[in-house]
Amino acid sequence: MSSRTAISRNRAATEGDVTSQTVQPTSKVTASQGPRKRRGVNREGLEAGRRSTRTILWILLAVAMVLYGFPFLYLLFTSFKTPIDTIAVPPTILPTEWTLENYANALGRSGVLASFINSVQTAIISTLLSLVLAIPAAYGITRYKTPSGRVFIMAALVTRMVPPVAIGIPLASMMSSVGLADTPIALSIAHTTISLPLSIWLMSSFFEAVPRDLEEAATVDGCSRLGALWRVVIPVVSGGIAVTAIFAFLASWNEFLFALLMTAIRSQTTPVVIANFQTQFGLDWGSMTALAAVYSIPVILLTLLLQRKIVAGMTLGAVKG
Repeated sequence: MSSRTAISRNRAATEGDVTSQTVQPTSKVTASQGPRKRRGVNREGLEAGRRSTRTILWILLAVAMVLYGFPFLYLLFTSFKTPIDTIAVPPTILPTEWTLENYANALGRSGVLASFINSVQTAIISTLLSLVLAIPAAYGITRYKTPSGRVFIMAALVTRMVPPVAIGIPLASMMSSVGLADTPIALSIAHTTISLPLSIWLMSSFFEAVPRDLEEAATVDGCSRLGALWRVVIPVVSGGIAVTAIFAFLASWNEFLFALLMTAIRSQTTPVVIANFQTQFGLDWGSMTALAAVYSIPVILLTLLLQRKIVAGMTLGAVKG
């Protein structure tokens, strides 16, 4: 009896050991699966948070686009309204009757085509002057980093804060004294005073993003400082130059006060002509909105043509080599 009892006890002990050995891996697997499940839950929570953030950003972008684009859409719809619809109270967004009469009246007026040519000439000359002056100025400020350069760039920013009316009348008097009154050249110089400070600041930020190693390599190959600027740096910042040109062009294209003070008949720009659309009953809103819609086409086309350059310029300073 005693031997049988001992044998049974040994079997029980052996089975217990085997059972414990078989159970242990299960507990390990269960313990190892816990963190994986938690990680999966965390990832799902992060993805859900990202999706909600993306949705909110898209909603905000859509609201901003509606707020920004609605005035232009209202202007565009008004240009197709009849004269009665343009002064209706309360106003309507869509015209009750679509018509092209406003475009025919606006483009058929005397002086409109000449004003378009004057606007194009003035904007191009002003943009070229701004780039020719801003590129070397910004390059010298960013590469030499002298105290006078810092003072200069701050002074350029301060001049941008001066109201245009404070310098418009003196500029008109100066241009008249040198025989440039009522000319696109005089108006281009006046517009350059508006766009040049901003152009210097923009080009300075773009030049800061260009590694100096590129210029040093060019000088080792035999280029001078100006040669390195022309052959190496300017191609790198071509996107930034496109962005600066767009801002300079828009500053001249949309300017009204200097054009009103410094032009009479020969060099009137389109914004001044639009402001003179009058009838015996008041402003001719239909013709004004029609000409304004046509006047916005060149800027839209220019932006579309330089779209890639603009994106490249805006992202130029994102990564520095």
